[in-house]
Amino acid sequence: MSLWSVLSSPVWGAGSVLLILVLLLRLSVQIWHKFYIWDLQHCSTDLTGKTAVVTGANSGIGKAVSQELARRGARVILACRSRERGQQALAEIQAASKSSRLLLGEVDLSSMASIRCFAQRLLQECPEIHLLVNNAAVCGALQRAGSARVVNVSSFRQSHGYIDEDHLVGAGRPLAFNQNYDCSKLLLASFTGKLAQRLQGTGVTVNSVDPGVVYTKIMKHFSWSYRILFWLLSFFFKDSKQGAVPVLYLSLAKELDGVSGKHFSSSCVITLPPEAAQDPHVAQSLWNTSVRLTNLDKVD
Repeated sequence: MSLWSVLSSPVWGAGSVLLILVLLLRLSVQIWHKFYIWDLQHCSTDLTGKTAVVTGANSGIGKAVSQELARRGARVILACRSRERGQQALAEIQAASKSSRLLLGEVDLSSMASIRCFAQRLLQECPEIHLLVNNAAVCGALQRAGSARVVNVSSFRQSHGYIDEDHLVGAGRPLAFNQNYDCSKLLLASFTGKLAQRLQGTGVTVNSVDPGVVYTKIMKHFSWSYRILFWLLSFFFKDSKQGAVPVLYLSLAKELDGVSGKHFSSSCVITLPPEAAQDPHVAQSLWNTSVRLTNLDKVD
């Protein structure tokens, strides 16, 4: 008797067959992650004596990245908006990594005043920063380190965004919640290329990476219908640790020394960002606008 005949019998029923197919599909996804994605466990990079700053470090990918960096000996500054959640994350990361070199930095990335205050404190306490994950506010400290990396966490959703400079000042065409996310990630891709160009010859590299579809607490910001859909499909999504792997690849892989201005897929492969993010004139215009809005006067 064939396996399909057994599974199709009334004893099993359609529901059981579907469950088995789902489990097999999930298993295939796990195998793919294990054998076709960069293997973190085989990376020997030691971060003793290095300093890393990770934004959004109190949960999800940021927390998983921070834990791995701490485990490898880095001094990790957890840049979090909520002191309470940040302290809880710090305690959990400390327990998991057995590291005593963790610091909490309170910063609200929606406030320039908060960002400037955080950057000033950071530069005083950590004159050399070797790794910056998704935070471009302290480039001077990165340059002083001699060799450093900036890793911008992007998303496949960037291809659904569009660039309108008026959005930087709260104007422009109205954006739905998901469009805010899509457009901001597209702007990040453009910014990555321009920052990499400006930092050529400094020893600081800048790259962006799509971690893939990861089930994290960001889902709580979506409507109930989206949250239910995400929950139903979460069986096929990456968890935070799996989502952190592409980010850690850009942070740790020795073969990426000197590689800059690139976008990496969730499979840790260099890919082209959306066409809009490749336009040098758009990138320069966005850079100039950002400099003006943030009152940074050091611009070519």
